[in-house]
Amino acid sequence: AAPCPVPIKQQMIDWWGPVIYEYYAGTEGNGFVHCNSEEWLAHPGTVGKSILGTLHICDEDGSEMPSGEPGTIYFESASAFEYHNDEKKTKSSRHPDHDDWSTLGDVGYLDGDNFLFLTDRKAFMIISGGMNIYPQEAENLLVTHPKVMDVAVFGVPNVDFGEEVKAVVQPMDMAEAGADLERELIAFCREHLADVKCPRSIDFRPELPRHPTGKLYKRLLKDEYWAGHASRII
Repeated sequence: AAPCPVPIKQQMIDWWGPVIYEYYAGTEGNGFVHCNSEEWLAHPGTVGKSILGTLHICDEDGSEMPSGEPGTIYFESASAFEYHNDEKKTKSSRHPDHDDWSTLGDVGYLDGDNFLFLTDRKAFMIISGGMNIYPQEAENLLVTHPKVMDVAVFGVPNVDFGEEVKAVVQPMDMAEAGADLERELIAFCREHLADVKCPRSIDFRPELPRHPTGKLYKRLLKDEYWAGHASRII
């Protein structure tokens, strides 16, 4: 799952009223973050404050980041967990210096009031020409376009830069899929995001692979584009 894009959640609250709650947690049980509508309206885009486990945002070396700077999200918690028959994955979920700090593999930041904002899954990060790009930003924007039903953004092979940004879109009307809509959506992205964060190309599908619960199987899409290439992506 992913945080609800700000414009869409704002519309939901406007429609239903301040009765919507959001949370961030995992079945690992190492932490729980929660916010109500009033808190979200005061901090648009947040998934809330931690009510189980102390939050730490750390860089690749494990050093804590200042407010507003993204990094790996760790929960400091007495609730230890292990992945079944996967010692390597369990070890990779732990902070290098603190065994009681664990991560679900997400990237985010804390604001000055300790509200958490999710940036993306660490495994989804695109490295293009040495720059780190989080595709969730483009996804959250594209899904607000009136001609877009669903979207996935991820990195695909690029000979010069290693990876480039690709979007796969489920349009509202498949009959509109084509070069004109591709140009329109890329231009829409460039109006709101830095060029490096925008898709260089867009493909169209009648439906994206999702679990009945709504979880997007982005890995299935990525595997199609990385077939036959040496991929660094986990």
